[in-house]
Parts: sequence; C-alpha cells; structure tokens
Amino acid sequence: MVFEELLTLLGREPLFETGFLLAGDIKPAYARRQLSEWVKTGKLWQLRRGLYMPAPPYQRVSPHPFLVANRLAAGSYVSLQAALAYYNIIPEHVAAVTSVTARRPGQWVTPAGVYIYRHLKSLFQFGYESLVVGEGQTAFVATPEKALLDLVYLQPGADVAAFVSSLRLQNLERLDLARLNALTERFAKPKLREAASAIVALAKSEASWGVL
Repeated sequence: MVFEELLTLLGREPLFETGFLLAGDIKPAYARRQLSEWVKTGKLWQLRRGLYMPAPPYQRVSPHPFLVANRLAAGSYVSLQAALAYYNIIPEHVAAVTSVTARRPGQWVTPAGVYIYRHLKSLFQFGYESLVVGEGQTAFVATPEKALLDLVYLQPGADVAAFVSSLRLQNLERLDLARLNALTERFAKPKLREAASAIVALAKSEASWGVL
C-alpha cells in the first residue's frame, strides 16, 4: 500500500487505529512496518500505541482536540478546565485538554497536544453528552454544571468558597442552576453542596448586576 491509498481509504476520518489497515487483505506484519515507516518519515503522527493521524500537510480534516482526548482513552469524557474554557465559563486559555476517566489517571504528550486524565469513580460518571465539536466530529463533553462539580470534587484540601472564587467564573447565565443542584444531589457530598451554593450565589449576583 502506498501512502496516497491510505489517505483515500481514510476519506474525511481524522484518526484511525491499526485495525483499520488490517480490515483489508494485508498481512499484519507488513501493515505495522508501513505504519512505522510513515511515522518515521513524518507522514503520520502516532498519538499512542495503535492510534494514528495524518500529519500536516497530509490532513484532509484536522481532528478536534476533544475528539483526540476521547479516542486516546476510551470511556473518558472532557471535563474540568478544558470544558469550562470551551463554554467560556472561565476566562483562561487552557493549554492541555483535561478529561476524567474511571480508569487510571495519566497524561499523554503527543504531537497533537497534551491530554490529562483524572480519575473519577464510575459512580460519578454522569452529566456529560455527545457534542458536535466541529467538522462533523462529535465528542463526549461534560455539561458546564458537571465540569464545575468535577473540578471542585477533584480539588484536594481547598477551602471550597475560596476555590470557587479563584476560578473567576463568568457568563454564569449559561448555567442551568436546576441541573447544577440535581447533579450535586447525585454526588451527595457536602463539599459539592457548599460549592453549588457558592456558584448559585455568584450567578444570582451576576444576574442582578446585569439588570442594573
């Protein structure tokens, strides 16, 4: 197989796994040698073992960072600072894409960016949805309310009110406060009830300033 054939097979798929090549009439050892050669010559980027993407300028579609995050760690969803920045709930630019997973935490440093995974119990894996993030790509992303609660839950040993204040939250009219409270009750953690109260108070304060 020549590289142009791979690009034709991919079409507008931005990422692929080794098994994509093995689906055809091709020997596994040959396919792996081809992949290794294309990575070595800079035509492909290897994001992790078995996951690849065409390198610029060979990309027909650039993968959204959230799609990459989902594919790097199956069963994860984007949350925490990355999701909050996506919704413009926090003002900072976020260099790494942060996700939560029920599996072991870790970090992937790839040619396509840095991806951080925090461990969250399976019991708390709720409050996310599949979003269209661009170019017809979809990714699992926490709702803004769940991203806030995940962040507070995973922040160790901090004064909750002070931590919420340090986030410099903005555009709080985008929050669904009823959903925030419902998600808080699913956690059933006093720390998160305190955080939710502080967030609701900030949202109401922001709304009252908007009326003036």
